[in-house]
Amino acid sequence: MLGIWLAGGAFMQWISTENIRAVDRLLDHPNPAAILQFRTLGSQGTRLLLDYQAAEQNRFYFESWEVVQMILGSFFFFYLLFGTREDKFSLLMALLMLMAVVAQRFLLTPEISSLGRVLDFAPADVYASGKRKLMIVKSAYDAVELTKLGIGVLLGAWLIMGRRRRSGDVRQELDLINKANYRHINR
Repeated sequence: MLGIWLAGGAFMQWISTENIRAVDRLLDHPNPAAILQFRTLGSQGTRLLLDYQAAEQNRFYFESWEVVQMILGSFFFFYLLFGTREDKFSLLMALLMLMAVVAQRFLLTPEISSLGRVLDFAPADVYASGKRKLMIVKSAYDAVELTKLGIGVLLGAWLIMGRRRRSGDVRQELDLINKANYRHINR
């Protein structure tokens, strides 16, 4: 479950990058029928419209992925809590990852979306302070994402190493069962 969570985050970063690159690919090699439509909008209008569409698509994907992460993270946390014998460190790491997603979903993403929508059709020289603020919030989002990834990798390593430590304990428990003490029985 942790692997799916981490891989999903990497996949979402790839998807958002490809959505933005798709605009350039489309403008470099447009469909002949689309060229006629692009001419009516003009070069700058076409780019603005396609950039807007890619940005809206990314906003939708990230909002949806954050909801999926909250569900997946909750299941993972409660699985560790009730379905395993993991220690408090593992539970804390899973809870920190879940809290990071909640912060992204309810604090950072709404701010990024609202600022982005204001700036989508703004001329390049206008709203410089808004663009700086958007870059700061996006940087904070990326920092939370990298922190979440680091915690996830650390948690994965901890869980793997913990299983190796505990596997010897299981063998000792089995040996105790095999070497029962029957001294209390009168013969």
